[in-house]
Amino acid sequence: MDEQLHEMVREVVRSIPRGRVATYGDVAELSRAPSPRLVGQVLNQDGHDLPWHRVLRANGTCAPHIADTQLQLLREEGVAVVDGRVDLRAHRWERAVREKAEEPPGLW
Repeated sequence: MDEQLHEMVREVVRSIPRGRVATYGDVAELSRAPSPRLVGQVLNQDGHDLPWHRVLRANGTCAPHIADTQLQLLREEGVAVVDGRVDLRAHRWERAVREKAEEPPGLW
């Protein structure tokens, strides 16, 4: 992997504020990584010093093998967790929220 891309992914994750979350896809888009899986690889291999717990799946859940630790860290930051899921509408990092593109008026 390109070192510049690797560092860009790390920088985006480092920028996620306390009490906010982003999805792997959000981080990929903001860092211009080719896929959310690449973000997961960077965090798995080189994310120990980052707020990795603020990065979630697209449905607001955690990867099963880290869920207990991740959810505890998020709760400590004031992120509400219900049934193992974070409400992305309430806690998603504002920078990660994509503006809905203006759609031309339809026929219906």
